[in-house]
Amino acid sequence: MPSPASAAPARQAALAFVFVTVLLDILAFGIIIPVLPRLIKQMAGGDMVAAADWVGIIGTVFAIVQFVCTPIQGALSDRYGRRPVILLSNLGLGLDFILMAVVQTLPWLVVARVISGMTSASFSTANAYIADVVPAEKRAGAFGALGAAFGIGFVLGPALGGTLGAIDLRFPFWLAAGLALANFCYGYFVLPESLPPQRRTACFDWRRANPVGALLLLRRYPQVYLLAFVVFLSQLAHYVLNTTFVLYADYRYGWGPQEVGYTLGFVGVCNGIVQALLVAQVVRRFGERRAIFAGLAFGMLGFAWQGFAATGWVSLAAIPLLALWGFAGPSTQALVTRQVDPSEQGRLQGALAGLTSLAGIIGPGLYSQIFGWSIAPDSPLHLPGAAFLVAALMLAAAFGLAWRATHARMSTTTAGAVRP
Repeated sequence: MPSPASAAPARQAALAFVFVTVLLDILAFGIIIPVLPRLIKQMAGGDMVAAADWVGIIGTVFAIVQFVCTPIQGALSDRYGRRPVILLSNLGLGLDFILMAVVQTLPWLVVARVISGMTSASFSTANAYIADVVPAEKRAGAFGALGAAFGIGFVLGPALGGTLGAIDLRFPFWLAAGLALANFCYGYFVLPESLPPQRRTACFDWRRANPVGALLLLRRYPQVYLLAFVVFLSQLAHYVLNTTFVLYADYRYGWGPQEVGYTLGFVGVCNGIVQALLVAQVVRRFGERRAIFAGLAFGMLGFAWQGFAATGWVSLAAIPLLALWGFAGPSTQALVTRQVDPSEQGRLQGALAGLTSLAGIIGPGLYSQIFGWSIAPDSPLHLPGAAFLVAALMLAAAFGLAWRATHARMSTTTAGAVRP
């Protein structure tokens, strides 16, 4: 067996790769954010209404496919190891971005997004990888580092995609493909396996590798079950930003693409600072439980502030508050991973990713309907920020669930996990 001294550098190298993997994946996805709707509009013959319908269809299909496939990917990583799943994910995404760069019809673009949903496993498997190689007491900081990668990719990706898309709408897809394929090559030569054969599941069970089976896995661990729905409600609240922020800023503040772009950049910077510099320090000093409560409280305040902010300048103060909401996610992940056996970490992350995809199915329609209702001329209550206030209420519900889940003393090792 390797000594602790020799294992530490190997673990750091593996974590560096996982960080780069997530960064490049988010960068690749971020690059296509500004151009995908325009490409859809172009394929729809310039019809804005038809383009909006297709954007909704494609987004919902993508979320449904992820909901179905992420538990399968997690179960595969528990059976065959994390390395092959991460590598195949990167390879599949690279080839899929090439397909999106060359398709000429909307049905084929739907097919391409289906493939994206099937192959985008690296996020959940990266979380399982961290649970394999990082001691339980240090996982919140490691998950925070992944959150920082999300923030960096979210800052750079849309800006780069918008710049390249102004040259050619297809160019960003080629760059995203190059990043994903380069990531595959990097991992092929660098990434070690984190799950040894003796810790893998004995067989792959299709009955358990599906969304329903994954949720049944969560029920075997009562505290995990409640915390998983904290994750779900947090993700569902987050979709208010993805769905309505651009329309809301246009309607209420008169912001155009440039103002929105600068604001999203500010969001990414704040998130990166919190995840990279503050999460580990806060968890070390106050513990994961208090970090969850603090993060959810900041999130509630941030969404309420955004919902009531009458001017654009006032609304900017909500961004640091929402960034501090980032204390909750890594801390929740760290607590959850302590409760589950190492051989089931992949299925656990697949289940959590499935709940995130379920939020992606529900959120866009929910918030767009609330926003449309709140600004309609015949609405009984003219409140443009209503969708953000609903998101704040969801985090309040998540706060209550987190309190219930962590009220009893939680086990600090997987050896204390509840067994069926």
